[in-house]
Amino acid sequence: MDLKIIDITKDLITTEPYPGDPAPELSIFSSIAGGDGCNMAKLSTTLHCGTHADAPLHFIENGKTINSVPLEKFVGECRVIEVKTDMITGEYVDKYFPKGTKRVLIKSGGKVFFEKTGAEEAAFLGYELIGVDSMSIGSPGDQVNPHRAILGEDVAVLENLDLSEVEPGPYFLVAMPLKISGVEASPVRAVLLDGYVFWAN
Repeated sequence: MDLKIIDITKDLITTEPYPGDPAPELSIFSSIAGGDGCNMAKLSTTLHCGTHADAPLHFIENGKTINSVPLEKFVGECRVIEVKTDMITGEYVDKYFPKGTKRVLIKSGGKVFFEKTGAEEAAFLGYELIGVDSMSIGSPGDQVNPHRAILGEDVAVLENLDLSEVEPGPYFLVAMPLKISGVEASPVRAVLLDGYVFWAN
């Protein structure tokens, strides 16, 4: 089977920001058309626009920064599951979440969030990474508890994935955060590899 690369990244500029967050701003400060020697743009954004990774520091005082989270969490075999509910409870996790996998990506049409007990149950299943296609793993009414439950167990978090064209099943995930020292999050370019993957030392 030939290798297929599926881009599951939402655009950093055009994707709607989380309510209350400032929208990203892109400006041109050098252009060939304007007589300059090259084209150059400047970006002003929060680290949570578009598809991004959260580090423990986002909700945990003195937690790991994004450059301290092991890159191995963001690369490797994963499973995409489809969730039919908007709110993931502990009971839902126990019944439907896969066991024996390191990374799980949740397809929901962009509406899913973890309730506190759901986040706690998911955090103790041994995942290295949990990703969602919604803006956040937390609900508008409770961002703190779901994030602390998952990030507190050193589970990496991906938010705002584009899983609209992805069928549930096994894939190989590559979703590297940028190397930014001392901060709580980073944009990522997330892709799924479907098919034969070979690598060697």
